[in-house]
Amino acid sequence: MDALLCLCTCPDPAAARQLAETLVDERLAACVNIVPGLRSVYRWQGATHCDEETLLLIKTTRARYPALQARLPALHPYELPELVAVEVADGLPAYLRWLADATRPVE
Repeated sequence: MDALLCLCTCPDPAAARQLAETLVDERLAACVNIVPGLRSVYRWQGATHCDEETLLLIKTTRARYPALQARLPALHPYELPELVAVEVADGLPAYLRWLADATRPVE
C-alpha cells in the first residue's frame, strides 16, 4: 500500500487551517482533517507541558512524503513540529486511487 496517514499538531485552528490549505494546494496532501480541542502532555526543554492543540490528519503517499517532510518545518510555527507517518494497511480502492491522483505533482 502506498498511502500514509500523517499526524501533526498545531497551536490553534487558524495555524492548522493555513498549514492544511498549503499542503493540499501544493499537492503534498490529498486531504487534511482538522481536529480541534486536543490536549497534549509532553516534555519540552526539561519541563512537562499540557497545552491545547489542533490535530491534523494528513493523507498523502509514500512518494510525496519526503517533500512533505522537507516542506513542513518551513510552514509550521513550532520550533520542532510533530510529523509522524503511519502506513495505511487497506482502504476503499477508489479513495486510494483518488489520494494518489490528488498528490501527483503537476507536470
